[in-house]
Amino acid sequence: MFAVIKTGGRQYRVVPDDVLEIGKIAGEVGTIVQLGEVLLVGGDQPVLGAPTVAGASVAAEVLQHKRGPKVIAFKKRRRKNSRRKRGYRDEITVLRVTEILTDNQQPTVGPRPKKEKPVAAAPAEGEDAEAPKKTAKKKAPAKKPAAKKTAKASAKPRAKPEAKKAPARKPAAKAKGKTDKK
Repeated sequence: MFAVIKTGGRQYRVVPDDVLEIGKIAGEVGTIVQLGEVLLVGGDQPVLGAPTVAGASVAAEVLQHKRGPKVIAFKKRRRKNSRRKRGYRDEITVLRVTEILTDNQQPTVGPRPKKEKPVAAAPAEGEDAEAPKKTAKKKAPAKKPAAKKTAKASAKPRAKPEAKKAPARKPAAKAKGKTDKK
């Protein structure tokens, strides 16, 4: 048996145990939600709705809420120094279809139990004494590097060599006038 449902402006063909991603809907993770807009119920005798099948619904378990891939809208008008970059991510709900219901029935299948991770059993006290414990070596805390001495502080002050006295210059003679060229 299959059904065609409508949610979020889109239509989906679903069968029990299908996992599908739809637009975000209300519902906590692990709960059962009912999708009421069933357009068609297929099987031995398909029932076509006008526009929906009366009394039909699809029960689904909410697996998770997440965000879709990043979509970037970039617009540019050349030679106008005009650009606009906008992006968004869709909100998505992941569902697992549990059953297809007709004749105003209520869901009978509950959410699946979550798989628990196996926990390593703690060793008994008798085993603890026989097996040698491996202790991890603790690293010594890292030492801070010594402060670097600046070049001015570490250098010894130098004795200034005596400057040689340069002979005083006489000012250059000024030109008395323009030379006449005839």
